Amino acid sequence: MRSPARISVFLAALTTAAGVFLAVPGAAQAEEQPTIRELLDKCDNGTDSCVFHPEGDLEEFTGESHQVGDSAFNCTQDNQSSSVTWSDTTGESNSVGVSLSVDYGFAEVFKVSIQTTYQHTWESSHTESEMTTVNVRPGEVGWVTREAQMQRVRGTYELHFPDRFYGHYYWYVPFEATGPLPDASSTKTQHTRAMTEQEKSEHCG
Repeated sequence: MRSPARISVFLAALTTAAGVFLAVPGAAQAEEQPTIRELLDKCDNGTDSCVFHPEGDLEEFTGESHQVGDSAFNCTQDNQSSSVTWSDTTGESNSVGVSLSVDYGFAEVFKVSIQTTYQHTWESSHTESEMTTVNVRPGEVGWVTREAQMQRVRGTYELHFPDRFYGHYYWYVPFEATGPLPDASSTKTQHTRAMTEQEKSEHCG
């Protein structure tokens, strides 16, 4: 995740009577610059326009596998069908650490950008709850893993100001965000393995 520190790495274009020039990163470091958050807070809130330019298509992918619910230990001599009840929430993340979960300010601008650009809705958080049956043999432990379906977008916000903002009329802010794919089913998998001696001692003693 990129740090929301001073954005000396970003290009700022300044419109003058003579035309347009680019302030290169080295030159930008010599003057005070706004933070990424300051710029995004101005998006459609003090700008003439704030436009998202996508970098490629929206990417759909499968999130990392992780355990949900408790483990089921079979300390008996018979096969056991254990019901594992679980609830798991998948959240969002982005390159500058701003919250996209509220419906005002830049969060709303971002959601409209995604809807307009990709014809996709953006979901900041998705919770899935279920009871999964795991068949566990004697002396084994069973558990459930989940892999959420995710979406990722990359691009640049181009901000035009009516008056110079930190010395510039135009600012360009690279932005990347990842969140749960709306209305997509996750992948759930049941696993079993032999208990370790320590697990037998802790759960079957």
